[in-house]
Amino acid sequence: MSRFSAPERESLNFHLFQKAKVPHDLRHLIVDISRATKYISYAIQTTDTGLSGDKNKYGEEQLKLDVLSDDILKRFLSETNLVRSYISEEQKDIVELSSDAPYSVVFDPLDGSSLVDTNFAIGTIVGIYEGDVLGRKPRDQVAALYVLYGPRTILVYSTGNGVHEFLLNDVGEYVVLREFLGVGDDAKNYSPGNLRAINENESYRKAMMQWLKEEKTLRYSGCMVADIHHIISKGQGIFTNVGGSKYPEGKLRLVFECGPFSYLMEQAGGASSDGKNPILDRKIEKVDARTPIIIGSKNDVRAIETLLRQ
Repeated sequence: MSRFSAPERESLNFHLFQKAKVPHDLRHLIVDISRATKYISYAIQTTDTGLSGDKNKYGEEQLKLDVLSDDILKRFLSETNLVRSYISEEQKDIVELSSDAPYSVVFDPLDGSSLVDTNFAIGTIVGIYEGDVLGRKPRDQVAALYVLYGPRTILVYSTGNGVHEFLLNDVGEYVVLREFLGVGDDAKNYSPGNLRAINENESYRKAMMQWLKEEKTLRYSGCMVADIHHIISKGQGIFTNVGGSKYPEGKLRLVFECGPFSYLMEQAGGASSDGKNPILDRKIEKVDARTPIIIGSKNDVRAIETLLRQ
């Protein structure tokens, strides 16, 4: 009898099955979501980037790619028969699919889509919960992943056993690049979002001045997926987006942006905070909740927390 051996380049499905050993339903769901992102990757290369003529629930103009990416994910989630409901940045309410299905999915189908016409990197963010989402905390996620559409299409996931990176190869298969990515305790790079707030938030201004004094390197693209991936890929860094008068509760969304990234960052050994408490411990009370976020290398997250409390 021949002995089983691992493939030279492990696929995402193989990794989930043999390495992460996740439940079969969760494995199938993640693989189906990854299949959807292949179609999104193709759409980014071939679809008109103009406005769709509609607005999302936040009053923001939707690009054709926003709507198309949302539709692609909806179709794949509907076909799995594993999803009871999903929450998307592009939908006004929770979308119910199958009441007896085991999982709920939250996602931003195309983060940074306004950067498409400038050819910057953009991405998709996904979190997965058992059961319903409202009343839960991001720490309750059973998986989170993101896909970065850049010079290469990269998928990064965690199911609670480390953070793992995959490349979409020339034949349309996600194959492993690196396993157990880690984020060190000290940052050399900083990614400051919502810098307008430093004019009215003295603590945020102090944080900015501290980074300049420490001669950290600025790395900020305007796409959260790209900026967080830079931290996870390089193994260090700090990303912030805190509130000002326009967004007193913060600009970014807890459910499908900050929640999934906080899960992934803590799995990589980093930390995340809303300035007072871990993002993972924020109770999800409404689908459109916003939050400040400080995320990345632990020591720098704690240092910015201290400054913001002053």
